[in-house]
Amino acid sequence: MSTDVRTPTSLREGVRIAAEEASTTSWWFLGLGGLWIWFGAFMLSYRVSSVAALATFVGVALFLGGVTQLAMASQLPAMRWLSGLGGVLGIVAGLLTVAWPGTTLYVVATIAAWYLVVFGTLHIVTALAGPKASWWWTGIVLGFSELVLGVWAARSWEHSLMTLLTLVGVWAICRGLNEIFAGFILRQAGKQAGRLAG
Repeated sequence: MSTDVRTPTSLREGVRIAAEEASTTSWWFLGLGGLWIWFGAFMLSYRVSSVAALATFVGVALFLGGVTQLAMASQLPAMRWLSGLGGVLGIVAGLLTVAWPGTTLYVVATIAAWYLVVFGTLHIVTALAGPKASWWWTGIVLGFSELVLGVWAARSWEHSLMTLLTLVGVWAICRGLNEIFAGFILRQAGKQAGRLAG
């Protein structure tokens, strides 16, 4: 019969490794958040004149959202399968939107609306059911904003191309702010763990 008793040195080494991983992961979140904000700001400043251009922008946003969700799934100890499923759905929605850029505005708005509703629900469930990190409430804020934007997209798609472009731009900026907030919190946690190990 063996017991898993850690010496103070091995425990300190484990904390040091965890602090380094948190620091590395925090830079990933910060960089990703910056890219999301840049993409959202670009979309808000762009004056789209065709459905094909809009479909391309929306498809890229959906695809990147799926990739982000898959990257997040690798960092989550609980509910990993749900985040992975959401990431795959986001990538598929993005590819379908880009594959048929000549679709009508209604189809593009419907894909964006369903994407936002599904991911809003996913973020709320993950925030409530997952482990409570110090930034857990940002998942609820992001989820509710995605739900509101998804319902808005479903109800106001016929107004104009600019309405949908604004919707996706605002969503991308909200997503970026959430990632940056999580990155700073994770970085702070890594520094605290590093001080404990030292």
